[in-house]
Amino acid sequence: MDTLADLLDGPRARGAFLLRMVMRPPWAVRVEDGAPLCVVIVRTGELWVTPQGGEPVRCGPGDVAVMRGPAPYVVSDAPGSPPQWIIHDEERCTTLFGAPPASSMTFGVRMWGNDPDGPTTLLVGTYLAQGAVERRLLAALPPLAVLPDWESPLPALLGDEIVRDAPGQPVVLDRLLDLILIAVLRAWFSRPGARPPGWFAAHGDPVVGPALRLLHDDPARPWTVAELAAAAGASRAALAKRFGDLVGEPPMSYLTGLRLAHAADLLRGGDQTLEAIARRVGYGSAFALSAAFKRERGVSPQEFRAGAYPEGWRDGSMNTEE
Repeated sequence: MDTLADLLDGPRARGAFLLRMVMRPPWAVRVEDGAPLCVVIVRTGELWVTPQGGEPVRCGPGDVAVMRGPAPYVVSDAPGSPPQWIIHDEERCTTLFGAPPASSMTFGVRMWGNDPDGPTTLLVGTYLAQGAVERRLLAALPPLAVLPDWESPLPALLGDEIVRDAPGQPVVLDRLLDLILIAVLRAWFSRPGARPPGWFAAHGDPVVGPALRLLHDDPARPWTVAELAAAAGASRAALAKRFGDLVGEPPMSYLTGLRLAHAADLLRGGDQTLEAIARRVGYGSAFALSAAFKRERGVSPQEFRAGAYPEGWRDGSMNTEE
């Protein structure tokens, strides 16, 4: 499996928040929803994004902005425009004084703004749920990533679908948002001068790439470096060195992080027993998984399932998987 696809395949969008936003200057919105990731496509007009503690960045028509949470940020018509609305968690919007926005700001299916004929049109897709496998991807992103002049038919398709009210539409929009995110990140990591994370760059290596795909295809298998090397057509020493140089850690350490990330996603996403999860991710017993999980994550699987996260989990700064 492609490494990037695997990172996005587990914690996919589930009930994502999607909106077509139409604005006329002056306007500004402060986003404090704590969401792990938000994608904004500029269809017309311009957008300025100001990360917390950062400088304003302009986005024009065709540009895509990816904001990594949970730190707040401001989107506006111009740098320094004072926020008029605040987006809180649970998709709740208020004025600066805590009152709900005017009912006239909602003027269609998933359409919101201060003027339906405004010159600025944005397509907004927000991932509301944080998943463990996704955390490795979040850790590789800056608070704000802007892909300029993205040439793709997907924004037009999203623009058409986002305002439809058809059976199963939320699922359609979730999958479309996933597709857009994968395409945008692939283009962003591949742009000239980019510094993609090691696991992304290593995917194209003739030795390390096949080994990574094998690990992601079957993380539960009791892999050894020798088996991976044989499958990749290299010596054990050559694979170990190239893997460490490109990915930044030994193959077995990478496999441990991958297994624990999948275990965390299963803990969050269902009610399987710890024993069943252990078997699915390559541990011989619930006790072995629990010990490894507590050692690497700082909390037990039971505590994690109950919502206890170690410091740094939500913002991606805890980076044991890199």
